[in-house]
Amino acid sequence: MQPAADRKKPQKTEQQYRNDIIRKMKALGVYHAEFTHFINAFARTLYDYDKTLASFEESGGNVVVKYTNKAGATNAVKNPFYLALENLRTDILLYSRELGLTPSGLKKINEASMKPVRKSTLAEALKALSG
Repeated sequence: MQPAADRKKPQKTEQQYRNDIIRKMKALGVYHAEFTHFINAFARTLYDYDKTLASFEESGGNVVVKYTNKAGATNAVKNPFYLALENLRTDILLYSRELGLTPSGLKKINEASMKPVRKSTLAEALKALSG
């Protein structure tokens, strides 16, 4: 792991994350251009995670920090950067799963694509009548 001083800026740009996501999806055979909106949001989330992690490390990397409220009482609270990291991790997992970039997400996509297409009896009858 790099020292905190070296992590002040994100490791990759959003575009680099986007390209990496697309490359991985193509390698797994799950890429479709229709997923662009979600790929962009996922790339932004990864970029934000990287920036937030750098800020967390700059703040000392402590999960718990001291906070003094309006009344002057000092309490231990979770570091706001750490809370943001927790939320971003959840979002990253969600996007990864939905785009088929986790084992369970890939399995779900593959199972859905392997199901036989259900045909309508009425559509088949009309198709037979039309020629």
